[in-house]
Amino acid sequence: MELRLIRNATLSLDYAGRRLLTDPFLAPRHSLPSFTGRSSNPLVELPVPAAAVLAGAELTIVSHRHADHFDPLAQELLPKATPIVCQPGDADAIRRLGFADVTPLTGELTWRGITFAPVPGAHGSGDVLAEMGPTMGVILRAPGEPTLYWTGDTVLTPTLLDAIERHRPDVIVTHSAGAVWGAGTLIVMDAAQTIAVCRAAPAAVVVAVHLEALDHGTVSRADLRAAARATGITDDRLRIPAVGEALRLVRPDHRPGDAATQARA
Repeated sequence: MELRLIRNATLSLDYAGRRLLTDPFLAPRHSLPSFTGRSSNPLVELPVPAAAVLAGAELTIVSHRHADHFDPLAQELLPKATPIVCQPGDADAIRRLGFADVTPLTGELTWRGITFAPVPGAHGSGDVLAEMGPTMGVILRAPGEPTLYWTGDTVLTPTLLDAIERHRPDVIVTHSAGAVWGAGTLIVMDAAQTIAVCRAAPAAVVVAVHLEALDHGTVSRADLRAAARATGITDDRLRIPAVGEALRLVRPDHRPGDAATQARA
């Protein structure tokens, strides 16, 4: 599997001979409003033109419909025949945008040899959780590939830890910016919660994304790396890719030594 971080939660996954795209967010730098008054969003530009992000994508996963996960430009540019997998409550709204092949992930789904399974997320807590609405993570499995758990926008929850215990993922992708909403309510994982995921899955490689892209984030890549090292989490256990960086990740029984190999795009 090759995982390339495009920006924020947008990933290009070459998995089981197919190219998948997650949460396409294609807006130009500083073209959208601020969440906090600190800066217009997004904070950084795409590493390649928007059309190149979409090129070759055979299926798109939309975890939820917030603008930083499926923005108007992505809705316009993504070919309307592209298969989309989404959480059940979003299917009708995505169809109304003109997309013809939309599948709500209500349970396990197999598409061209890849099995997808949903894991509910918690995009905050208290009153903020209701304001943010539902979101989902996804487990991916395919013969010969590492089992991948993309958590989506969620804080650390018993449901997330149970999914790790039940599915035993080889790779876990976390959203780790420590983004906050309202009076400082955490709506995705921060450094401490990301480290807790590493500890809950000691055999897995954790890949932290959704960093340094939006102005309501509170955790930088440097912050997360320093916190991880301070608690004994090694750099090969916690990967923190830069925008545009690609990681080649393999099943544990295919790894040379203890670490997956890494390549920069």
